[in-house]
Amino acid sequence: MGSESVLLAVDSDHDVLGTLERDLTRRFAADYRIVTADHSEAALAELDVDDDVALVIAGQWLTGTTGIDVLSACHQRYPAAKRLLLITYGDFLGGQAAVRAMALGQVDHYVNKPWGNPELALYPTVSELLSQRSRTSAVAGSQPEVVRIVGPQWSARSHQLRDLLTRNSIPHGFYDVSKPEGRQLLEQAGVAPVDQPVVLLFDGRVLVDPANEHIAEVLGVQTRPERSLYDLTVVGGGPAGLTAAMYAASEGLKTLILEPEAVGGQAGTTSLIRNYLGFPRGISGRELASRAMEQALVMGAEIVFVQSAVGLGASGCERLLQLADGSQARSRAVVIATGVTYRHLDVAGADELLGAGVFYGAAVTEAAAMEGQQAFVVGGANSAGQAAVHLARSASRVTLLVRGPSLSERMSAYLINELKRTSNISIWLNTVITRVEGRGRLEAIWLKNSVTGRERSESADGLFVLIGADPHSDWLADTVERDSRGFLVTGSDVIHWPLQRPPLPQETSVPGVFAAGDVRQGSVKRVASAVGEGAAAILQVHRYLATL
Repeated sequence: MGSESVLLAVDSDHDVLGTLERDLTRRFAADYRIVTADHSEAALAELDVDDDVALVIAGQWLTGTTGIDVLSACHQRYPAAKRLLLITYGDFLGGQAAVRAMALGQVDHYVNKPWGNPELALYPTVSELLSQRSRTSAVAGSQPEVVRIVGPQWSARSHQLRDLLTRNSIPHGFYDVSKPEGRQLLEQAGVAPVDQPVVLLFDGRVLVDPANEHIAEVLGVQTRPERSLYDLTVVGGGPAGLTAAMYAASEGLKTLILEPEAVGGQAGTTSLIRNYLGFPRGISGRELASRAMEQALVMGAEIVFVQSAVGLGASGCERLLQLADGSQARSRAVVIATGVTYRHLDVAGADELLGAGVFYGAAVTEAAAMEGQQAFVVGGANSAGQAAVHLARSASRVTLLVRGPSLSERMSAYLINELKRTSNISIWLNTVITRVEGRGRLEAIWLKNSVTGRERSESADGLFVLIGADPHSDWLADTVERDSRGFLVTGSDVIHWPLQRPPLPQETSVPGVFAAGDVRQGSVKRVASAVGEGAAAILQVHRYLATL
């Protein structure tokens, strides 16, 4: 068998199969081996188990079976392959099988047949799926490495650097310093092995455990505001903040975004968002954030990275944001969209092994490191379920640990169904972690059944914790009214208000300072809600600015 990646097509209609083979060959034969068959057994007989199958295309109505069954069988053998279903118009509009397969994640996309001109439907769909696979799978040579990190695999700082680059969509590779390839890279760079991670840049520069700000600067990322005064500063680059900035900039406001880590916020760490309007097959949080950032930039917004706001003040009609490096961002209005941070696991050993097997919301970043490993996910809401599904693509076994007696209270039904049908995912209810153990890296976790009281130890290679989040608002404690949990109080809920006019619906206790998204008291913790609040906040910013 050849070393090329494979496009596999199965259809019992020989005319359709011949047309499909012709069209795929015309566009993709230079980079992929095209394999076709009229039934799944014949198709799989053409392949080896270790072949790199990039895409499986199957007609829904096959002799003796269905395309959905074929795609499911191929997924068991080639879990990284994308799945495309060929259907008729009636299969989707009037048939439940195709719709259900889409809802359960058994199909990545579909194309109606006959598709006619392949440039209109077939080629764009196939290209999109192959592009998604290249972005999400560890396909060798799929993209150039702008940055290479050489360091200890189970180092907290190595994890932080990988997470930073992954969430900012910067192509990079990680190489374990204990392995020959990692040592060879250091030798070529003229650096002796050290305990800290070493960053090798594409232009030959070598940085030993650089600060995040330093990495951003050498990559040419803006880290300080350029203007002396803005109409609006948006603090936080999650869905709410990016939406607010995009609308503000599109409407002519001089707009600045401050993002201390990576655009996308908590949503940006989600492997697949399935319930966001307009994306029936789902979209990764990172891709959604990347598109939103591009849209904000195109509209004229300015984004400053790795720069935290640490204080808020006022001077007349100006609102002053104190930045971590000692500088200021001055604007006439502010939208706070700092979101939330993952709540930490308060058990013995967890803090000591942070980044060395214990992770918070990092399933996307660390999935490749879980290849063939035992992974545990803690949490009972959508983010935990999505992390488990994503990890199951690489880990040999994923166990979802849920404190309560049921998933249905906090998790969407489609996700529960997907968890239950994924063969290498187990769900343990009424289970809590009591301690974490390991010498230098995670080795075991202790679990307790809250009903029986039984406690036991389980070997573990990765522990991914998604047990809720707290608002990122401590830096506003002395200036903006918050509730008992730290969420920003807005609108009619504000108690201490300095003006005669009432506060606008999303206005905080500081006139001209608005809140949007998860950091705001009473917000709905959904991406669509955050986007809506970001857009609504700009209408109120205009009303406020009109009073100045």
